[in-house]
Amino acid sequence: MADNELPKTMRAYVLEQYNTPYQLRELPVPTIENPNDILIRVDAASYCHTDAVLASGKMRPPPLPHIGCHEFAGTVVRLATEPSAHGLKVGDRVAVPGRGNHVCGRCLECQNPSGPMPDEPGYSVYCPNAGGGLGVGSKPGGFREYAIVDSRQVAIIPAGMTAVEAAPLMCAGLTIFAALRKCELKPGQRIGIMGCGGGLGHLGLQFATKMGLKTTGVDVALQALALARSLETGAAIIDASLRSPEEVKQEMGKEDGREHPSEMGLDAVIVLPESQKSFDYGMQLLKNGGLLVLVSFPPGGFHISADDIVFRRTRVVGSLIGSNRAMREMFEFCVKNDVKAKTRTYPFSKLNQLVEDYHSGFSGKLVLDMNIEE
Repeated sequence: MADNELPKTMRAYVLEQYNTPYQLRELPVPTIENPNDILIRVDAASYCHTDAVLASGKMRPPPLPHIGCHEFAGTVVRLATEPSAHGLKVGDRVAVPGRGNHVCGRCLECQNPSGPMPDEPGYSVYCPNAGGGLGVGSKPGGFREYAIVDSRQVAIIPAGMTAVEAAPLMCAGLTIFAALRKCELKPGQRIGIMGCGGGLGHLGLQFATKMGLKTTGVDVALQALALARSLETGAAIIDASLRSPEEVKQEMGKEDGREHPSEMGLDAVIVLPESQKSFDYGMQLLKNGGLLVLVSFPPGGFHISADDIVFRRTRVVGSLIGSNRAMREMFEFCVKNDVKAKTRTYPFSKLNQLVEDYHSGFSGKLVLDMNIEE
């Protein structure tokens, strides 16, 4: 699309008050001001639990008015400089995570990137000077027809993958993929996923089993359990309302030929729900010396038993999001192993209906598909 063919205005969903529906507004198409930036036409925008938390004003409330969505995908329609911006060209299909927008490149974190699979020195998605990211802090996200994004934060969408398939991978997929990599497990070791039937969890089941890990998924919601079982990954799916962690752990010990209770259980567990019960259940599934990876962050925090840390030698770490290197590896992994999010799509005009369906307990990922005729 040539510059002279781009519209002057666009539709965008704006949060004007907390705990109220998004308002559809007509706004100017944003202009490029940073040499690293590109303008994309948004083709798909995925809804995340964090969008719901931000809209409620409970977690680091963004300044209003606010345009949400930090996992989206689109097509490049304008570059900051010709003929390219960091190897991109007009017409490229790109996926956009929220993090890594306008990193400073100079701070300690950027010069020494941390986390699993860190990027090259000079760029880090954890840059403290970059703010919360697109659609999370003061920077507008993907619930609009056009968006300015940092060309360094995006990844080319693989051939054969649609924008609707790519968008949910930019937060849900990348977050659980990075958390699994943080566990540093080898094929044959045991991993548990608490909240296995949610947006992150059902992708985690697919990733973990394809990594060759003995996978146990745990949930309590009927829809979530049904989704987890429908994937047919080979993972053991546990209804925590029916089975105790001690019972599940004993079963693992029997399968593994372990005799002492301290040697039975998971090598690592990832906790996705924001509940103490989920945390406790996951902790009890770990064998001694196991690793618990926290992805959720409830306002009241979690209670951790000193006995588990000291006498059982369990470790607790957090995991936020993956690097750009992890994002590219994740795309390759998804293509090779046919990992896909279970999605329900909506036309752009139905964002508030999407939000209602999310709060009704839908499992999987809800995505705005800009190509659906309204």
